[in-house]
Amino acid sequence: MTLAIQQPHLLSLAAGFTDNATLPLEEISKIAVELGEQGDRSVLQYGANQGSLELREILTRRLSDQDRFETPLDVSSSLITNGSQQALYLAVQALCDEGDIVLVEQPTYFVFLEMLRGLGVEAVSMPMSSNGDVDVDGLKAQLSNFEKAGKINRVKAVYLVSYYANPSGHSVSRSCKSGVLKALEAYGGQIALFEDAAYRELYYETPFESESCLALSEGAESVPVFYSTTLTKPFATGLKVGFSYCTHAEWLARMLAIKGQQDFGTANYNQALLARAFKKGVFDSHLSMLRKSYHEKMVVLDSVLSGPLSEVGWTWERPSGGLYLWLTAPEGTETGFDSDFHKAAIEAGVLYVPGELCHAQVEPRNKVRLSFGVLSGEELVQAAERFLAAVKRFSLAEIS
Repeated sequence: MTLAIQQPHLLSLAAGFTDNATLPLEEISKIAVELGEQGDRSVLQYGANQGSLELREILTRRLSDQDRFETPLDVSSSLITNGSQQALYLAVQALCDEGDIVLVEQPTYFVFLEMLRGLGVEAVSMPMSSNGDVDVDGLKAQLSNFEKAGKINRVKAVYLVSYYANPSGHSVSRSCKSGVLKALEAYGGQIALFEDAAYRELYYETPFESESCLALSEGAESVPVFYSTTLTKPFATGLKVGFSYCTHAEWLARMLAIKGQQDFGTANYNQALLARAFKKGVFDSHLSMLRKSYHEKMVVLDSVLSGPLSEVGWTWERPSGGLYLWLTAPEGTETGFDSDFHKAAIEAGVLYVPGELCHAQVEPRNKVRLSFGVLSGEELVQAAERFLAAVKRFSLAEIS
């Protein structure tokens, strides 16, 4: 972000922001006028610490429908936060002490890793399968090793980014989620499961097949499950509203106590705007447009890069949702902040996120995250060409 401000000529494939052109300014403006005409000044007053009951009811029903619950989820277990990031912070702060351990995927959301470090919590990578899921047998062995070492009491949670993950674009399979829950069930509720579903609704054409861990936790009821999502990426980032659901009442109560100390509750007016956007169908119509927009942008970036990069040994999988391409450079090509390749990219006028940020322990030096959320289609072509210019300097083969 600092580089982008200091050098405005740079095109950013780094920040996971949304495109200004897609933000629902007209829709929100109309809703704001309607709220004013309604004359209910309470929307500008402090709200409830747990969040607007109206909005929580809407979102709890929505989650119940997505996961096909026969009996709707209990709205009293839901929480509205200042984006999903605050929800994750509250969950960790309420659950963990300094020196505790949270198990994470490889790769994982790097801002979550930064947050853990800030709270003095250790992030430990789980074994992974070749398909991008957690290796459940490996996880069981890892937990057993913590037991043998007398450290199992320090392991407080498993963190999954379950849909179109940041950074990899991977979605966690149903069998993996069920396997992780069963592995944790053996510890009698001592180890919780965080499910970060921030991108769940940002699929391009069809939703990912798997239900949430909430829906799959039957038979593993002792495992505390914390499900978190956001209304920022699917609608308007600046409104900063997230939604969470927690199956453990005491854990939720601790989170609410901390939140009350922080902010007295998420902005009541923003929640009123969003509740009305849902009821009028504005949220879903805008989300449909966003899915198409991000799909088109992904195709643009992927198409420009695919031929030239494939010729020199770069690889990646085309995502079916989300905002990112997760690239692997040929062995020997280092892409970290201190690398010559990173310097070359900046000199070429483009920013990216080095993949080393997205790993808790072993930091691969040849990974790159590219975000296509911010730039227009034309700018994405320019940014891709600048990235290719940097690659060309480090490739033995000529890029056409």
